[in-house]
Amino acid sequence: MGWFWADQSPAIGQMPRDHLAGFAGKEPPASCPMHKKSLGKLNPQAQATKPASPIPSTTGCPVPHDQRAAAVAAATSKPASATSEPKSIISQLNPLNYMFPDLSQKRAPNQKIALPTSREESTIPKGDGAGTWEYPSPQQMYNALLRKGYTDTDITAVESMVSVHNFLNEGAWAEIMGWEQRFHRGLYHGWQLCKRGEDHFEEELDRNWDGKEPEPSLIRFQGRPKDMTPKAAMLQVLGWIYPSKFGTEPPFDRHDWYVSREVNGEQKEIRYIIDYYSDEAADADESDEPVFYLDVRPAATPQGAAERIIRWSSDVWWKAIGGDVREQNPQPFFRHNSPKPFG
Repeated sequence: MGWFWADQSPAIGQMPRDHLAGFAGKEPPASCPMHKKSLGKLNPQAQATKPASPIPSTTGCPVPHDQRAAAVAAATSKPASATSEPKSIISQLNPLNYMFPDLSQKRAPNQKIALPTSREESTIPKGDGAGTWEYPSPQQMYNALLRKGYTDTDITAVESMVSVHNFLNEGAWAEIMGWEQRFHRGLYHGWQLCKRGEDHFEEELDRNWDGKEPEPSLIRFQGRPKDMTPKAAMLQVLGWIYPSKFGTEPPFDRHDWYVSREVNGEQKEIRYIIDYYSDEAADADESDEPVFYLDVRPAATPQGAAERIIRWSSDVWWKAIGGDVREQNPQPFFRHNSPKPFG
């Protein structure tokens, strides 16, 4: 889940750390001096008949130009086998989204049902400022699934998969915008917006409005469905201990989104973690419509951890002290005129 598609691959990309150049186990070039047996050293007669090296002139250049030219040519030239070696799968992926950048809109081999090729624009701005991200067409998604090895994909369900995919990503971006509205101006400003809990956020936002809207953009993202986050793992343990309260299925997908936030006139990269949950119990009880939950939060960096603590602890504290009731009937915590318990 959660694929976007960049129109072009970026001009500069970084190779993954686990990508190997692919030269292990190959024989060095035939011109390598270590592959030539030193027959002259083993044959004294041949060494005796070998002409002596000419004594260089004391007035000429001490560097032998013919040897220097040969060494430069050997250092700059590449083996013919290296240029003809096929690229690895990782090197062919777009580093912005770890997907193939050149997925075709053509039908796949043996495809019997035609799929739409139209693509839908998202509301998510690109990090480079070139418009918004564009969702894949059903035909592109089907081709991507085939290239990833999912050859048993039901072609009749691809259009629904695209619709759900687009809906979930729009919801994830809306959650990210909520975090950016709170903390794009710093932790103290975020606390002012969060101090009365989640239910009063809009009121505090209007009260502290400064006329500036946050303008975050999505730089890149990465799908990591096999890497469970620590929070998701903790919820699984709590569900095993207390299933009636915390029992839930593991997330079916995980994304890392890298968002650009403007801080003091400079762009700062903020990483967000997204866990995708599906509530199968709700699907069976109410209707056939799928029900999804998104757990969106900043990564547990010092900045992200502070934002999470401020937002969640403020909401818990406001509810614990009965903040709404106290606002309707304000009373001090300590009453000076209250009766003394001991007379």
